Amino acid sequence: MNQSQRTLQEYRTTATPDEVLAEAKRFFTRHNSLYATFIDRDGPTFVSFRGQGGEELIIAAVTDGDATRVTGSTYLFDMQIARFFTTLPPFQLEENLLPPGPAAEGAVA
Repeated sequence: MNQSQRTLQEYRTTATPDEVLAEAKRFFTRHNSLYATFIDRDGPTFVSFRGQGGEELIIAAVTDGDATRVTGSTYLFDMQIARFFTTLPPFQLEENLLPPGPAAEGAVA
């Protein structure tokens, strides 16, 4: 994975944006880690953290169709963002196929 892929990561989840941001606040402010952070700013769709050496970490969450699109951006905390994403329930895209029958056969022709 190159550096640009690590500095901006994206994930889709079934959790709501509010649930994602609340979980991010819990996850990233646990101070038992080598890379501890504290909340710098937050809003309805994002939360920003500061950590080691003033490094910034941003988590944003917005509704995207049936899912929530979560974006994480940082330079130093890329592994922690990837780990955070694994704590969120994944979004599974389900396809609704046409049932077999005359209507489906006519659509193929």
